[in-house]
Amino acid sequence: MKLLLTLLLWINFVGAPDLASIRKMYPNVTKSESNAKEFSEKLATISDDANKTLVAYKAASILLDSNFKKKLKDKIDRFKEGAKLLESTIKSEPDNIEIRMIRLSIQENVPGVTGYKKNIKEDKKYLTEHYADQSGVLKEYIKDFILQSKSFSEKEKQFVK
Repeated sequence: MKLLLTLLLWINFVGAPDLASIRKMYPNVTKSESNAKEFSEKLATISDDANKTLVAYKAASILLDSNFKKKLKDKIDRFKEGAKLLESTIKSEPDNIEIRMIRLSIQENVPGVTGYKKNIKEDKKYLTEHYADQSGVLKEYIKDFILQSKSFSEKEKQFVK
């Protein structure tokens, strides 16, 4: 019995991605289909009630995966699935700056035809107002995002330098 319990815990622990590795992968997921697929596979086991930041990254992986679908209906369905998951995650943790950053990174890069660009100003404002409150690794990660973001002008980026 102890062996079975140990094995189940080990499988669960090994199978779950850690936030640090996901953060490291995220900036490169749009560079190739293989990067996007690897990212998606790493997050596939995350349940919707897991750590909400990981769930937000899973939602982003679903949204990114929609780019690689061949049929338009499949693209639309996958996109809607990812957007719905991301929005429900934000609803459950509206003060999570990393989730807001994820949504901003998605919305600033999706085509306008999707209609999924309505929160750019809101998320940009949230990041600007709460950036200084962050610490350590997360602050540096958000800084890196802001410095490459299309949503912030060069002047606006000065608050992170």
